[in-house]
Parts: sequence; structure tokens; C-alpha cells
Amino acid sequence: MLKDQLKLVPSTPGIYKFFSKNKIIYIGKAKNLKKRVSSYFGKSFKDRKTHQIKTLTDKIETFSTTSEAEALILEQSLIKENLPRFNILLRDDKTYPYIHFSMDHKFPSISLKRSKHAVSKSFFGPFISAKAVKSTIKDLQKIFQIRNCSDSTFNNRSRPCIEHQMQRCSAPCVGLIDKTTYDADISSSQLYLSSTGKKMKSLMLAKMKKFSSELEFEKASEMKKRIKSLDLLHQENSCNSLISSADIFSCVSKLNKTGACILSVRDGMIRGTKTFYLNGNYLDDIDNLFQSLVFSYYQNIFSLPEKIFFTINPTNLSLIKDAIKLKFNQSISVSIDINKDLRQLAKLATLNANQVIDNRVNQSDKYTFSINDLLSHLRINKKNVSIEGFDISHHSGKDGVASAVKFSSQGPEKSEYRLFNIPADLTGNDVGSIQHVLERRIKQSNEKPLPEIILIDGGKSQLNAALRTFSKNLKNPPVILSIAKGSKRVRSTETILCKNGIIEMPKNSPGFTLLQQIRDESHRFALRSNRKKKNKALKYSSLNKIKGLGPNKKKKLLNYFKSLQRIKVASLDELCKIDGISIKIANRIKNSLN
Repeated sequence: MLKDQLKLVPSTPGIYKFFSKNKIIYIGKAKNLKKRVSSYFGKSFKDRKTHQIKTLTDKIETFSTTSEAEALILEQSLIKENLPRFNILLRDDKTYPYIHFSMDHKFPSISLKRSKHAVSKSFFGPFISAKAVKSTIKDLQKIFQIRNCSDSTFNNRSRPCIEHQMQRCSAPCVGLIDKTTYDADISSSQLYLSSTGKKMKSLMLAKMKKFSSELEFEKASEMKKRIKSLDLLHQENSCNSLISSADIFSCVSKLNKTGACILSVRDGMIRGTKTFYLNGNYLDDIDNLFQSLVFSYYQNIFSLPEKIFFTINPTNLSLIKDAIKLKFNQSISVSIDINKDLRQLAKLATLNANQVIDNRVNQSDKYTFSINDLLSHLRINKKNVSIEGFDISHHSGKDGVASAVKFSSQGPEKSEYRLFNIPADLTGNDVGSIQHVLERRIKQSNEKPLPEIILIDGGKSQLNAALRTFSKNLKNPPVILSIAKGSKRVRSTETILCKNGIIEMPKNSPGFTLLQQIRDESHRFALRSNRKKKNKALKYSSLNKIKGLGPNKKKKLLNYFKSLQRIKVASLDELCKIDGISIKIANRIKNSLN
């Protein structure tokens, strides 16, 4: 039946709908409907999503349009209306702040109102934050003196309020301004919201000259004050005069999640950011993602900037530009050219896109994703895998210790960390030390089961020693890996080794990063223990020289003073406070240590 439907698909631009049991599961657009729709039903396997759509679809509908841009606008409209399960759905249950004019009143007020979909001409926005709305309302009051009081307050005023005294309201409540003039101020404030600051200033200048030529000097003077207020406002708010009106779209993907951020700049000031979180990697279909973001974000012509920038290059940039012009009847610049003036803003947008993923993904998700990535490179089909990392540390062949740290899908399991003292005859011999520690670990395996993967810090020698130890003691040993330091110990040049040789893994892959983290943690734990052991030996060696100071007295001294340095600077009276320390021994301690 689908074959017959495919034959009827035209080779024109348009949109297509895929149905499953009379329910729309996917809506798409195409420059050539026949080619695009047919591509879903070929024999080759493209990806999981396409395969699911192909399997579930039992009915196809198409609708032709005159251009691809027209198809894009229709596609986005139908997606919002039908919410198909396989489309990018930018769901958002929040309400957003708008500037609202109460146009049904004789003297309209200005206020902040929240709405999901504000399409009335009385609403301007949406703004990114309530703070941005309040700031803009304050700006409008400084210039146009619009009232912001409630209707009940307006109706019960008998004299001007403090807003009038601060020159933020023209006091229509007590008749200090006529309706015609007030309406003109409302129109000017709305024009201010829907245009750039430069355009507004030029209109004000034209009005001032007109009043002056008509000898209406009082009105011309008032207009001059407003122009001055506008200039001061721009000086206060401007953070980057080179970028007057722009939106930057940034998208990132990690841990099989996608974060998107839209950063808005108006009149050189960052108005704020809007972020989206999507489950899955949508960067593989970046055109579709950007198109969805653009046409869900811009609801009316007032919200359009002068320029739109993308931090990632979509393959069909001109389509977005054409569709914006078709929908809003306005040409705006759409670009990927992030110049030096935009670089910091683009970084900020990308930071927010990353942050939206970090905020939603917990530690368990991060480590599960990293472990699964590692297992895919090792071609291991297991679940609930744990990894133990081993490292050896010594100081010039003395005070040798080995560390064992454990990681699972929950991250580092610090309660399972273990330390092993290395015998003096093996200290400095890394291969012998690794063999000794792993033999001890195998002996503990009845009480503490071995992990599925063991990671050794070292090269081929350490790896071979580990492989020999396990093959000699166990029939089914864990997977043994080693991480060898690269050229000049640079992190990106490290190599992962196994029984069969080098494991090819991308250096920035989650699995590779996890192995680095385990190695770093085992190294940190071993190094800290080695230093502790060395310092303890130094303390005791210094005190060992003192006649009359036995093991118990040394232990009491160190427990009380905590460090050798504090014993050095202690007075004779302080030393004598310790049980068993006489004035004679205290003098010996002072003379010996100093």
C-alpha cells in the first residue's frame, strides 16, 4: 500500500506527514517531496530514528508549496499544532514576560504581564526575563512619562503621585495632560519597542524641528529633553556599541543530550538568554534544530533583531533567511561570521548551552554514558561494570605505596579505595610492585569481588606483569588495560594498551576521558599516601635521635602537637605538659631539634 502512495508523491517543494494508525508521527519539509519521502523507505539502514519512522509508517500525506521557505513555515506551524513524536519538540511550560499596554482604557497604562502566547497588539515581547521588562518599562517612563498604576489607583487619585514628581508620569489621572497628547506618547513608546534606538532618535529629532518651525517652542523643548533622556539611557545601558541588535544561537551536544541557547542583545545591552534541553544528539540534524529554534522563538515582528548569528554552520542558511522574510515581510542578516566583537558573546551563549545539559544530567547519567562509550570501544557487552585503577608511588626508592581506586556508574566509590604498603625490597621496582599488589588483590577477591576492568598506570612492562599475574592465578581474569604516558607527558598523547595491543579511541571521547580520570585519581591517592608515609618517617627519624624518648612518648608528642614544626617552637613548659616528658628530656628535645 505504501508503494502505491509513494508513486503519487509529487516532485515539488512542500511538506509531508507520516501516519501510524491514523496518528501523525512525523512532519517534514522538502525541496523535492518525491526524493525526500522516498529516501525514508530505501533498503539501507540510516539511523535508529529513521528506521523507527520507516517501520511504523502506514500512511503518507503531502502538501505542495510554491517554495522551500514556504514549506518551512508551514512545517513549523504544523509541528506546533500536532506535536508528532519524532519531531524536535521544544516543549516549554513556562510563561514569559511581556510589556502590556491596557489599550481598552482611555489613558492606557504600561505593565508587565506573563503569557505563553501573547499575540495581541497590546503585548510586546516576549522578553527573556522579568528584570529586562521592568528595566524597559522604567526606561519608557523616563522618556515618555507613561503611567504604570492600576486602574483603581488611577480612578481614585486627587493629586499627582511620586511618579509625576520624579518625572516618570505625566499625571493623566488629574488632567495634567490631554488625551490626544497622551495617545501620541503611547504610540511613541510602542514605536520605541518595535524599532532601534537610532530610528527612534531620528523620529524625535524630526518632531523637534517641526515644533520649532511651527513656533511651538514649549513642545520642541519637551522633545529635546526626551532626546537627551534617550541619549543618557543608551550611555547607561550600552555594553557593546558595535552590536546594537542581534541574537546568537548556540547548540552543543554531550552525553547524548543537546543544549541550545539563544542570547539576545538589544541596543548594545544583553537582554538575557533562553535555553532548551533535548534528550538525544540533535547536532546530526543541525538544520532542523536551528529552524525549529528560530520559528518557535520569533512570534511576531517586534521580537526580530537586526542580525541573527549561528555558532554552528547549518547547510542551508539562506532557507532560514528566506523563510523569515516570507513570514514577517522583513529582511534581516543571518550569518555564521562570529567576528572579534561577537566572540565573547558567542562563548557566553555556548557556556549557557553546556550549562543547561549539566543542570539536567546527574552524576550517574554522566558515568553510565562514559562507561558505555568505553565498553563500545572495547567491544564488551556487559552492564553494571566497575573499574579499578592501580598506581605505584615511592620517593627515591623509599616509602613505596600502591593505591586502588574504584569507579562505577555512580562515579568514584571512595569507600572502596584501598592502599597497599610495598615491601622495602620491591620499592622502586614498578613491575615487581604491580605484581605484588595484584597478587594481594586476587587473594581478597573472595571477600571483595574483582571488577570487570582493571586499569594499570604504566606502559607495556606494567601491563605484561599484570597479565602474567592474573593468568597465573585465575581462569577468567578481568579485562586488563594500561594507560601509557605520551610524549613529554602531554595528556592528549597518551595511549591505551590491552592484551592485543593499542586500543584506538578518540582522545576527546567520554570513555577515554573516564580512563584518564581513573588514572589521575589513583595517582593522586597513591602520591598523597606516599607523602604521608615519608613525612611520618621523617618525624620519627628526627625524634629517634633523642635519648630517653621511647615509642610511647614520641606518639604522645605527635598526637598533642600534630607536627614536628610545632614541637620545635614549643616552650619547655609546653613540652613538660606531656605525660612522661621531664625538664631534662624537654631540654634534649629543644637542643636536638634546634
